[in-house]
Amino acid sequence: MVLIVYTETVKKAPLFGIEGEQKTTVNLPPIFNTPLRKDLIKRAFLAEFTAGLQPKGRDPMAGKRTTAESYGVGRGIARVPRLKNNPRAALINFAVGGRLAHPPRVEKKIVEEINKKEKIIATASAIAATSNRELVVQRGHIVDLEELPIIIESSILDEIKKTRSAKEFLAKIGVYNDIIRAAERTRIRAGKGKMRGRKYIVPRSVLFVVDDHRSPFALAVRNFPGVDVATPQQLSVLQLAPGGVPGRLTVYTDSSLEILQKRFEGKILFR
Repeated sequence: MVLIVYTETVKKAPLFGIEGEQKTTVNLPPIFNTPLRKDLIKRAFLAEFTAGLQPKGRDPMAGKRTTAESYGVGRGIARVPRLKNNPRAALINFAVGGRLAHPPRVEKKIVEEINKKEKIIATASAIAATSNRELVVQRGHIVDLEELPIIIESSILDEIKKTRSAKEFLAKIGVYNDIIRAAERTRIRAGKGKMRGRKYIVPRSVLFVVDDHRSPFALAVRNFPGVDVATPQQLSVLQLAPGGVPGRLTVYTDSSLEILQKRFEGKILFR
């Protein structure tokens, strides 16, 4: 137990069927009443993001493998190290092929740390933020519904098997416009990243939280621009709040809500 959440009001969300019709509304689990903590969400995002960075450093002798020495004073020239039998400067940081003044060091700490309890609170808060329409709109998502998050029946995971069928279904529940937004804003990256396997910048679109990430529906939607698919057991702040900004447009299956609530049992006390 790390946090007490008072659940006086019960939030509701629409439940959609296979034809895109709103069958009823379902009561959201108490986890969706977690208070918004933008500060912890930002810390948790940085901790999870930096944990995947590869440590790097510079060879301590880089730019120093030379016999260059200074001529000394009294010659009317700069006292920089120069090559033997050659007036060209070397070794110094402002010479071609010289050392760097402040190179990246192996011992630099690049991983941001966070307490376990704070990470639990941040994840719960990011989940609750997906039900706040104001936060979702502020992130830039196109939302056609007044009530969030969007809940779909778990049977849809096996009934929709084609991307074309998934496109029609998402258009019916008012989600596909946000995918179009991500496709239209996809652009070529400015910089050397174009040569390093990340040529395009793709905005984040819909997040699908499903029971099985290998289900036919998950395989049908995963190639849409900006779309991510996650399971409730592995759901993290990286997916819920890209860039550390909460309020991602999220679609849950009705059974994944129960799994999410069980995930935080014993860690967060709801009253």
